[in-house]
Amino acid sequence: MKNILIPTTLKNDTICAVKSAVNQSKDSACEIILLMVAETPDSFSSSFYLREMKTGLTISQEEVLETCRYIVEHTPNCKIKVHNQYGLSSPIFKRVIEHFSVKLVVLTNSYKQETKRIHQYLIQLAGNQKCPILHLGNENLKEDFTKALYIENGRANMHVKDVQQFLNENFSYEIVSQTSKIDDDYENLAPYLSEAISKYEIDLLVETRKGEKIKFKKKKKENINEKLGLPVLSLYEEMA
Repeated sequence: MKNILIPTTLKNDTICAVKSAVNQSKDSACEIILLMVAETPDSFSSSFYLREMKTGLTISQEEVLETCRYIVEHTPNCKIKVHNQYGLSSPIFKRVIEHFSVKLVVLTNSYKQETKRIHQYLIQLAGNQKCPILHLGNENLKEDFTKALYIENGRANMHVKDVQQFLNENFSYEIVSQTSKIDDDYENLAPYLSEAISKYEIDLLVETRKGEKIKFKKKKKENINEKLGLPVLSLYEEMA
């Protein structure tokens, strides 16, 4: 079973994430877990604590959730579950990953734009887990991907053949082009990247990552996903 975790605040692009997750399952058994996190109320009063924990959904959130359920209910061998998590830490998030046997985390653009500290904390915690992360694009593009551009990290001991083998075993993506890490020279490489994306009909970027120390910055660095607008599959180097 390929279980997929989608952290969400039930914005509209959660629907795209669920559609993408359904496509990742490729007709095999799949459980999609919608993870909603919230801060634990800072109070010693049990009544206040319970009152704060029982936060309802808005009408638009209910509509998104019902659409997601409808999609999954009409997909063979696929189930959906909503998991509410109050309070978050590295051990707690790791237990969530292990408890649901998560094989892929899907992050939407709207979730990465959330300003609450707990959401940004979750994103950084996800980056330190060993399961792949699919960062969806800025626009509502197709939910299924086939042709990939591999962004090679010069400091990584990864060969494109190793990455392709991992993709063959876990996904259905083919690397049709590759380039070196572009963060430091994006402006000069942008025309060549655009040409390669157009020429090879690339619809996905693939990169590798290492675990990093958790930091909260006032100004976030724009990543490849945001610069090019394409989805990015991020692989933990020990997994690929």
